[in-house]
Amino acid sequence: MTAAPRSPGLLVITTVVLAVVGGVLLAVPHGQDTKVTKKPSKATASAAAPARPSAAPGEPTDGPHATATAPSARASALPPHGEGAAGDPAIQQVLESSWPADLPLDDERQLLTNGRALLRADATGLGRAKWPAVFGDSGQAVAPAFASTHFRIQAAIARRDGGLTKSVVHLVWAGTDRGGTYADGRITELFFTRIIKRGKPTWAPQPRI
Repeated sequence: MTAAPRSPGLLVITTVVLAVVGGVLLAVPHGQDTKVTKKPSKATASAAAPARPSAAPGEPTDGPHATATAPSARASALPPHGEGAAGDPAIQQVLESSWPADLPLDDERQLLTNGRALLRADATGLGRAKWPAVFGDSGQAVAPAFASTHFRIQAAIARRDGGLTKSVVHLVWAGTDRGGTYADGRITELFFTRIIKRGKPTWAPQPRI
């Protein structure tokens, strides 16, 4: 999904993730191998910010206004040495401490639920029927880029995006594509608008242009 520049938020998230992984590398004894989190390429989930479509999952979009505390100063936030899900809580902690919560708890929970489901649907194809406004009739016809068994959301936060009716969900995730290439630290931002549906307020993905 290619997005129009909005703020330096995405760059800060990328810096956070890379700095966390970099701290682990510095702690690894000489000669011991470890996995380096790759800087996300210019590719993101087509579900991300429906108003800012992208070609493929993994492509970053520009994020909301944000100021991050240097993660290098958070020694306790570094993930444990090793690969896989063991380091995910540390990434979550860094994101949460870098962007203090600014949404009511119920709204934050709903946005995180919707954001996770939307990203999973886009990347793996599972659950696209629940998002007809995003995927349309052709949603199921587009082959998913990632297998559901090789997809994991590492961390996610939901924050305001410049107003009471605009929010953004930042997601850091890992996956193995159909070609067998694995990468973690992928970044996607999904933008939502607060609407009234059947008399109740809810959060919906921003419409496509």
